[in-house]
Amino acid sequence: MKRRYTASQIADELGVSTTTLRRYEEQGLIPDVPRTAGNHRAYSPVHLQAFAAIRSLLHGCDIPVVYDVMRRIKREETTDALWLANHQLYLTQEEKQRVEEILGMIRNADFNQYRNVKFMSAMTIDKVAQAAGVNASAIRHWEKEGLIVSERDKENGYRIFTESELRKILVISSLRKTIYYIENLKDLLQELEAHRFAKIDRSFQLALEKLNDKLTAQFRGVAELMKYIDMKRAAGI
Repeated sequence: MKRRYTASQIADELGVSTTTLRRYEEQGLIPDVPRTAGNHRAYSPVHLQAFAAIRSLLHGCDIPVVYDVMRRIKREETTDALWLANHQLYLTQEEKQRVEEILGMIRNADFNQYRNVKFMSAMTIDKVAQAAGVNASAIRHWEKEGLIVSERDKENGYRIFTESELRKILVISSLRKTIYYIENLKDLLQELEAHRFAKIDRSFQLALEKLNDKLTAQFRGVAELMKYIDMKRAAGI
């Protein structure tokens, strides 16, 4: 007889609530669940592994991506799903490279150019956003929070950022996922302005450690995902 699970059994095993499991089911993330004669859900080992894959992926991947991946697998679009998961790994590698490059700039006190963007005494918000790899809306938010300041072009009124403000933006954009408190970021930016880089260096090291942890979580999630895909195929679901 095939093993069957109740929602409570799976919830206990994964350390989540039954409400969470039902939400995943309602979102179309797992195979259709058969019912017993009494109209109770009868989860199989494949369903258990689907839930395990979701929970593991969520430790290292963005929620919308995880949901998209699981829905595609349910629709038998497995290769597309794997490419989506792979893109999350690529983004982590890209972020790590970026953090390392900006850390190198700080250590060498070389702020003349970042990638293909040469620093100038006055740069528009679009140019700064391109250099920092963020949206202009993020820069406007940081200005609102008092992390950076801009000047206004006397001719057209557009925001203009100096080289020193661009350096701050590069630091913020690299550490925003590691340092969550505005006041802590402000303290670091003051260190940057004073050319005291020890605290900033430590913060970048912490950011790299977080990225290492994220990468490990992503690979664990992919491992659980592959196990789910194999079980789903073997069961013919």
